[in-house]
Amino acid sequence: MRTPTALDDLAREFAAHRGHLIGVAYRLTSTRSDAEDAVQEAWLRLAALDDAGRAGIRDLRAWLTTVVGRICLDRLRSAPARREQYVGQWLPEPIVTPFGAPVSEDPLEAAVRDDGIRMAALVVLDKLTPEQRVAFVLHDAFSVPFAEIAGILGCSPDAARQHGSRARRALESADPPPRAELTEQQQVLEKFVTALLAGDIRAMAEVLHPDVVLIGDSDGKGRTTRQIMVGADKLMRFFLGLIQKYEPGVISRGAPILVNGDLGLWLPPMPGHDGFLSVDEHVQSMSLRDGRIVAIYDIVNPDKLTHITRPESANSSD
Repeated sequence: MRTPTALDDLAREFAAHRGHLIGVAYRLTSTRSDAEDAVQEAWLRLAALDDAGRAGIRDLRAWLTTVVGRICLDRLRSAPARREQYVGQWLPEPIVTPFGAPVSEDPLEAAVRDDGIRMAALVVLDKLTPEQRVAFVLHDAFSVPFAEIAGILGCSPDAARQHGSRARRALESADPPPRAELTEQQQVLEKFVTALLAGDIRAMAEVLHPDVVLIGDSDGKGRTTRQIMVGADKLMRFFLGLIQKYEPGVISRGAPILVNGDLGLWLPPMPGHDGFLSVDEHVQSMSLRDGRIVAIYDIVNPDKLTHITRPESANSSD
């Protein structure tokens, strides 16, 4: 039997913090792949330290959080160049679990469940500058002192505090709606789907907020809106026109899911025939305000659906 080494002990210590680090990195980058890469890079940096370097770490969790923050800052600063080539709107990568499924042990799913990393909040975070996002997330969500955040950002503690304050004001101004109870979300979603299938404009208007927005994300690899659509009237016409292009019963083949903890709908891919269009795989989620749908997020980009946990009905949709 191999004798455990100091590196083995360090790996066990790191594993104890991995779920926390995944949550930090996902809040900062909005993508699973970037979050996992950042955490892996943090491990490589930790493992590369010599004995003196490791001995100098007084609080491993805090040290790793700072390292992950620095790695994610680099990724955030490079994001605008990467997204210049993106077709249409960009949404965070969804964390999907089937509705009513057993509690998952996946570190990122656990972070979303425990910390409430909602899609609506991530959409707002994506509008911040990299410096504002890092300062806000690390300080407000994870209590990292501004003195340490300043070291990550390469600025003074006062400047780091200003970045955090500006981010906080931006979020307050954007005013993402608070999470509604799942029972309320379920009732609203059922009413909307029923009204849509019946073509009942009056019933649809009752569940759509006047200022509702629809944001699609496909990168040109699936069918959804490329521009942000605003207003209940526009969305009703869009959905009622769209449903005519697909085989009847398409929506009924979907399944309820949780998208970053909020109720949503998963639609499996289906071939088109008899003049009807084929259906791309969709992950749709919504936010409510005052009991009505105020935002719909429609993610079709297959690159962002690679790691989702699909409902069991996925196996019977072929």
